[in-house]
Amino acid sequence: MYRLHIANKHYSSWSLRPWVLMRELAIPFEEQLSAFDPDSSWTRFRDFSPTGLVPCLVDDEQVVWESLAIVEYLAERHPGVWPADSAARAWARCASAEMHAGFAALRSQCPMSCGVRVRLERHDEALRRDLARLDELWEQGVTRFGGPFLGGEAFSAVDAFFAPVAFRVQTFALPLAEASLAYVERLLALPAMQQWYAEALVEPWIDPQHEAEAEAGGTLLADYREPRPGA
Repeated sequence: MYRLHIANKHYSSWSLRPWVLMRELAIPFEEQLSAFDPDSSWTRFRDFSPTGLVPCLVDDEQVVWESLAIVEYLAERHPGVWPADSAARAWARCASAEMHAGFAALRSQCPMSCGVRVRLERHDEALRRDLARLDELWEQGVTRFGGPFLGGEAFSAVDAFFAPVAFRVQTFALPLAEASLAYVERLLALPAMQQWYAEALVEPWIDPQHEAEAEAGGTLLADYREPRPGA
């Protein structure tokens, strides 16, 4: 069975991508969660990941790191990872690669922090461009391939790549077009996304660096996580 190494569900957007894809496609795997620690994460993660980063997929003796590589590895072994239609599949790969390498302002100013709600107090030009591109990209995918997902009728890897953005939109109430917000709600309603969110809320760990990043650009309005020991 596959073993998927991930980090905290509250923070780890990269971990969410292969996790939600495998859950939604019913690809069996064993979850191995290692919590972030500012003093030891890289050293500990090097025990299973060549880069000291997550996610990392282990398949017997084969180790696959980087979320995009994990998705392609799974696509060679399981149907439904990418859309069946060739045009939709090509578009989905382009959109996933764009998400994997781009949207720097969105990542830095609106880090994934599932259980909190933050009023964002800055919308600089770089972030506005990223949000406009999301509107454009999502509208194109849903409209061109018939929806309700980006590559057509079925959830696929391209939706998994944007799943962390759905949590960012929820956390920061990001201003997007009505169609984009409907797509976000569609993602958040998925059983796997509901499971990830519920488990994120009860995690006992707090990582100060991630907490500070989430609050850096705004005001904390709510924290829906269960109280942690000592909090």
